[in-house]
Amino acid sequence: MMQTLINPSDPLDRQNAKLMKIAEVLMRRVEQDTDDGGAAYAHFERAVMLEDQITDRTRELERALDLLNESNAQLAEAIREAEMARSDLANAIEAIQEGFALFNADGVLVLHNSRFGMYMPDLVAHLRPGLGFAEYVDIASQSHALELPDGQSRADWAARRMQRHQENHVMFNLRLTGDRWVQVSEHRTRDGQTVILQTDITDIIRLERRERGKMLDDQARLIRATLEHIDQGVCIFDRKRRLVGWNQNAGTMLSIPLSRFRIGIEFDLILRRISSEFEILGGLAPDDVAAWVRAEERPAPLRFEMRCGTTTTLDVFAREMPDRGFVISFSDVTAEREAARALAHANERLEQRVLERTLELEDALTDAERANASKSRFVAAASHDLRQPLSAARLYMASIFDELRDDEQRGVMSKAQSALTSVEEIIDALLDISRLESGKVEVDVTAVPIDRVLDQLRDEFAPHAALKGLELRFVRSTCLVETDASYIRRILQNLIANAIRYTPAGRVLVGARRRGNTLRLEVRDTGPGIALADQDSIFKEFHRLDAHVSASEGMGLGLAIVDRACALLGHPLELRSDLGCGAAFTVNVPLARGTNGLPRGEAPAPDPGPPALDGLIVLLVENDPELRQAMTLLLRGWGADVLDAAGPADAFAQLGDLDIPPDAILMDYELDDGVTGPDLIAQITARYGERPARIITGHLSAAVRAHCREAGLEVLEKPLNQARLEAFLGGLNR
Repeated sequence: MMQTLINPSDPLDRQNAKLMKIAEVLMRRVEQDTDDGGAAYAHFERAVMLEDQITDRTRELERALDLLNESNAQLAEAIREAEMARSDLANAIEAIQEGFALFNADGVLVLHNSRFGMYMPDLVAHLRPGLGFAEYVDIASQSHALELPDGQSRADWAARRMQRHQENHVMFNLRLTGDRWVQVSEHRTRDGQTVILQTDITDIIRLERRERGKMLDDQARLIRATLEHIDQGVCIFDRKRRLVGWNQNAGTMLSIPLSRFRIGIEFDLILRRISSEFEILGGLAPDDVAAWVRAEERPAPLRFEMRCGTTTTLDVFAREMPDRGFVISFSDVTAEREAARALAHANERLEQRVLERTLELEDALTDAERANASKSRFVAAASHDLRQPLSAARLYMASIFDELRDDEQRGVMSKAQSALTSVEEIIDALLDISRLESGKVEVDVTAVPIDRVLDQLRDEFAPHAALKGLELRFVRSTCLVETDASYIRRILQNLIANAIRYTPAGRVLVGARRRGNTLRLEVRDTGPGIALADQDSIFKEFHRLDAHVSASEGMGLGLAIVDRACALLGHPLELRSDLGCGAAFTVNVPLARGTNGLPRGEAPAPDPGPPALDGLIVLLVENDPELRQAMTLLLRGWGADVLDAAGPADAFAQLGDLDIPPDAILMDYELDDGVTGPDLIAQITARYGERPARIITGHLSAAVRAHCREAGLEVLEKPLNQARLEAFLGGLNR
């Protein structure tokens, strides 16, 4: 190991002194030794180099010493600032009014102020840094200043306190001796430390007590005022059966002077007074009432009646209160009992009157039967009146049939004539239904070619099915059946109409299949189907499964008519359906026997030609799609350009697209959303000027006529008179 003459641990002054001494010795040795080889000079040169190294080392040591002194100064400043911060924190904690304590993440007390624990003097001596939280709770639980809740031991309190310590935020009130209260707030910091604040809330608790007492006094006065203003008599007893409250009505009803009522009087004394004046009804005795009052576990409330002679009857109701006391109320029901007795007497008289009324109802039934017969005669007369305009319409159509040269137009006219024929037959069927109700029905059973009936129904319903986008298919048959032609057509007509009405998409199939001596007429659809529970009710009058179907689409009479007509004709009616699987109605009709021929059909009436309306622009506003389509077809057949609209918005949209005012307006009276035809015509007139117009309606009430008359509009009644319509439009095109 190399030895050195300089000890690095020596002070700089001593090291410098040693170096100077070494330099002097070396210099003397150089001066004294003048050997020929120049060894003395070499020693001198090494001494100089050594001195330079010593100087550099001295500078480095001086810089290190300066850095060390600077670090010591900074450390001393940091320690001073930390002490000042700790002093400021201690002063701040001491300055707050609440008790404050901080436990670290390990549950050890770090610091606290003098107010922490001041509410438990015997705890103060134990409060010192390093005290564990569990030890703190254990000492606090043994404090003489702690007042525990009823039924809780000090060990239970300590366990409950440690349990709540596991929560991040805890706040509870601590009751101390001397009626003092402290609110303890405990919060967990982000680094797991626990901060506890103790706030004296004694004044707040006492103020709340005073306010609560004042509120209870106010409530007591309110209860007293309420008791004095109710009709019942009320007596309130505590759990020891002592009187604690009553009202004046109680004394009046029980005939007890108010001077006898006083706080603390036993219930038994009042019961003896009641027993001497009143008779307890309903099989109860005073002992039964007393037993209910004395029972430890009172069952249901007690109710009975008391009667004093024949003048007063009281209804008594007793109920237990939450504090094991009970309240008894007395209601004067004398008037009600008198009314009940009077009602019983009236019932006796009523029985006699019911007997008399029964005889009167028998007479009324006879009158009703006569009225029903009169109604049937009225329906017959009305049907006759309806046939006249329909027959006139058929004549007008027949007069123009020959003038038609286009086969398509002739086909349309033939279908229109067939539709009018269907209307007449429907009126006849309605008349027969009226006869069904009257019980006087005559049917004309003949050999009916079923294909002729199906052809008429196909022409009638094909436009309706096409309008809904349904596929309507007929399977024809050349069989003859024994039935009434009008009724069998009415039956199939109702079944097909219902199938189209209630089928939103898909197809409707109408066909006939021979089964032995019977022809099965079937109407199938792909509609929503009918639940088994509803398959009986659908044949009732005015019953419709689809509540969204408008009254214009039927009143729920179709299937009722089918059911009655099938029963009348003796044709079994079957229904097979389920929800989501469509429906299939089948009518079994016997085949005709002894004939192979078909009845001769009537020759078609000649069809007149249409009026000349070429180039006439007609605005038709009708909210009924079927009628709107039929009128559009008729007017276009006459050569008119038709703007068919369902309502005001549609009408203005089409007029705006055309940008030409119409030559004539045909307007339904009742449109959607409460708009009337005269109102819409006024709007169109305001925009496009005066236009020839007519109102078309089937509601001919005095109010409707007056409204149209005030608007200066003529009315075309439904069903439309074709001649009047032709006269109106034909006159415009001359």
